[in-house]
Amino acid sequence: MERLWGAMDPVPEENLEVISGGERVHHGRFEVAYTPGHASHHVSYLHEGTAYVGDVGGVKITPEGMAIPPTPPPDVDVEAWHESLATIRAWRPQRLAMTHFGAGDDPEAQIDEVGARLDEWAAIARDRGREGFIAAVQEEIRRHGDAHQAATYQQAAPVEQLYTGYERYWSKRTGQ
Repeated sequence: MERLWGAMDPVPEENLEVISGGERVHHGRFEVAYTPGHASHHVSYLHEGTAYVGDVGGVKITPEGMAIPPTPPPDVDVEAWHESLATIRAWRPQRLAMTHFGAGDDPEAQIDEVGARLDEWAAIARDRGREGFIAAVQEEIRRHGDAHQAATYQQAAPVEQLYTGYERYWSKRTGQ
């Protein structure tokens, strides 16, 4: 971290406000919702028609690119993720702002795409194992874009990490 960004200093405690969903922050201008699934501590914000959804809204490299669910371990929870997508959908936002990369102007389509791919990839991880998952997901990403986009998806959401998140999810569900 230090090599990439320099020294990291802690945020002063008086600058922190712990939130868990249901609050309104910044003088009531931002509505907060608890949106786990990608991570157990995740929250999203709604402000003036834009839902700031972080990773629960998916990774989308370009506006016309595919939306994928980033599923690194340890907190992936498919059912909670779907509930979070429903929470965001209920806001009826005009835009989704994601961590990777920018904002999308068709929230309904993106929510649908992330939810569908979340389930499809969960099943592939469960049924085909690591190598089968990696091959299938890499092929799907290649089909939806060029080599540069595929490399950018790999950087933002490495397929090996996506599998590891699903692997942990399935092991928690089956008790193995």
